[in-house]
Amino acid sequence: MQDPLKALSYALEKYPQRVEMAHVEELVTDSARQNAKRPAYVTLSVPDEVVKSLKGRREERDLLLLVRVPKEVLERADSLIVLPGEVR
Repeated sequence: MQDPLKALSYALEKYPQRVEMAHVEELVTDSARQNAKRPAYVTLSVPDEVVKSLKGRREERDLLLLVRVPKEVLERADSLIVLPGEVR
């Protein structure tokens, strides 16, 4: 399997209209924090096409990623000031 970050970067650069995104919080139907008896979990309600793309031969599946953008990055997204070590 190729590098997911490389695949995502390529898709966003070359085919942005084909990349689908949704806020996970809009898809959550159930969730629970971790405790001593079980790990934390989230149950998502997604279209059937998404579920179908998770099954089958690996070569025929779509790449489905859960991406987290830290709050600090969101705050910097619209800033015109370039900080030391920041790439523009």
